[in-house]
Amino acid sequence: MTQPLTDLLARRSTGFSLERQFYTEPAVFAADLDHIFYCDWLFAAPACQLTKTGSYLRLRIGAYNVIVVKGADGAIRAFHNSCRHRGSTLCQATEGQVAKLVCPYHQWTYELDGRFLWARDMGPDFDLSQYSLRPVHLRELCGLIYICLAEDAPDFDPFAALARPYLEVHDLHRAKVAHTTTIVENANWKLVWENNRECYHCGGTHPSLCRSFPLDPEIAGVSADGGISPRLQAHFDACEAAGAPARFRMEGDGQYRLARMPLQEGALSYTMDGKPAVRRPLGRVAKPDAGSLLKFHYPSTWNHFLPDHALTFRVTPIGPQETEVTTTWLVDRDAVEGVDYDLKRLTEVWIATNDEDRQIVEMNQGGVNSPAYRPGPYSGEQESGVEQFVDWYVRTMQRQLGPRAVAAE
Repeated sequence: MTQPLTDLLARRSTGFSLERQFYTEPAVFAADLDHIFYCDWLFAAPACQLTKTGSYLRLRIGAYNVIVVKGADGAIRAFHNSCRHRGSTLCQATEGQVAKLVCPYHQWTYELDGRFLWARDMGPDFDLSQYSLRPVHLRELCGLIYICLAEDAPDFDPFAALARPYLEVHDLHRAKVAHTTTIVENANWKLVWENNRECYHCGGTHPSLCRSFPLDPEIAGVSADGGISPRLQAHFDACEAAGAPARFRMEGDGQYRLARMPLQEGALSYTMDGKPAVRRPLGRVAKPDAGSLLKFHYPSTWNHFLPDHALTFRVTPIGPQETEVTTTWLVDRDAVEGVDYDLKRLTEVWIATNDEDRQIVEMNQGGVNSPAYRPGPYSGEQESGVEQFVDWYVRTMQRQLGPRAVAAE
């Protein structure tokens, strides 16, 4: 029986997981794209991924195809990856480097800043100025690139103002990409996020990560009542005294959060022995045991910034039960592989963790697919972060849909 998505949202039971349709139905997935991914700011990549003039990367978000490119002036811009002639895709590869943006179909040529430069046989009255590439909103924040597909982008400044002091000490303008992986998880994007927002599963699933990441639910979750334990407050105070902003901040209607959380006692980085993964620090975090700056920004990214290296994660929905997760490891640009870090040692914890997460999320999707599935209750102690994410999703969709109804089978 067909029912409006607004009805499904309205009858959501607080403290329980979402109904089956939210994770399975193409109509709900299409609504998620329309009202979240096509409207909000999305993390694209670390700026250091685009090192030279003409460096570009290509992103697919639902029906949209976007190129992000570094111009001759050093500025990074984003454009719809579609020729203004007959719409052919300009850049085919996932990333690369070009001198100009040239359509492979009829060779219409564009400058790296999107200006239309040349086309043959278009007649004397053809006005080049009317056919520049269509821009996509882009903001760079402390070495992180965000894009927005909406015609009118929401205000980015409140997030930037909150995040900038936390990020500045990590000197991402000095970073380089040490490694990147992309995996596809056969699960709905919301299940991918829900898994990320708790460590209830970590003890039984992530043996490598648990060598350094604490199982304390206060670290992985959210402080729903605003209370912070004395131990965590002492950590925040010590980090801030050392010049690294740390205290828990969650704003933007819960869309983004920052907090510098401690690791396991004695651990300094995400490695099998807990020791730093990189000999040369990335940034100016003077406290070696500052832990990790945990930052999320729904719907597209969570991040870990440590004194020695940084990790960015990009979440991109592909289909109702298919989600791409791209992980990038960043180190200082002067760090030398084999001298300052060993690539296997740097990456092995999160490569293993990502694959473990993929397996459990896919099992989660498989169970939700059953008509017998019914929403279950969250653990108030362990899953506050999951409920916070689901609350944000429901509020956002209700606000976006208003009185409109989207049918879900």
